[in-house]
Amino acid sequence: MSPYALTLLCLFSALLAQATASGLMLELWLRREQARGQRSMWLAFSLGNLMLSLHHGYTLELAARTGLFDLRQAVLAALAGLLIAFASWRLRRREA
Repeated sequence: MSPYALTLLCLFSALLAQATASGLMLELWLRREQARGQRSMWLAFSLGNLMLSLHHGYTLELAARTGLFDLRQAVLAALAGLLIAFASWRLRRREA
């Protein structure tokens, strides 16, 4: 697999993972039985992850249109996205 294809795959994985984490945290925000401060924290986490997902999407678009890519940053973004998605999934299970 070429470094370019691996970069695109990593960026897509980061985009998907961050969007999933955002959705999981949004689900926690929608639970009404929590305190107001805790609900606002989940909303802030959700919006932050959504913005990171959007950033990965723009980076993916830049790589696809121009051919400019950075494999190291794409791998780090994918790993970070997957770890955040895993952590939010575990928090969701704990809060249930």
